[in-house]
Amino acid sequence: MKAESHTAVRIARRIPTTPERVFDAWLNPKLIGKWMFGPAVRDEEIVRISLDPQVGGEFSFVVRRNGQEIDHVGTYLEIDRPRRLGFTWGTADMVPDTSRVVVDIVPLTGGSEITVGHELHPDWAESAGRTEEAWSKMLESLSKTLSQGS
Repeated sequence: MKAESHTAVRIARRIPTTPERVFDAWLNPKLIGKWMFGPAVRDEEIVRISLDPQVGGEFSFVVRRNGQEIDHVGTYLEIDRPRRLGFTWGTADMVPDTSRVVVDIVPLTGGSEITVGHELHPDWAESAGRTEEAWSKMLESLSKTLSQGS
């Protein structure tokens, strides 16, 4: 795939906690189930969250939405704690046509700024608005989860 064929979504948010806590929330199955998926974010049930947090390791986040199981899958491409996390992103039924997500975390006085960049596969270009909305909702949930001391 050529880079110019991708549609990019970019979301930034300030979170009042350390970059280490923000970074670790992306690789902790218990925390992922609190902020990325489940009833705190949308009307769905978490079926299974599994991950192998190393470069080349894979993840699978299975949720049940509207009676249908959806398996969000990917492979970790970059893990640079606490600054950057990169991974592919897709659903099991669409692999190998995945997209790429890069999470950058910058320390700020009193917290962190997190930026999520999501390069959508060309077939998903029409989903850019929904993707941006979903990441915004997840980052809001991440901020709330971490501010509650989880």
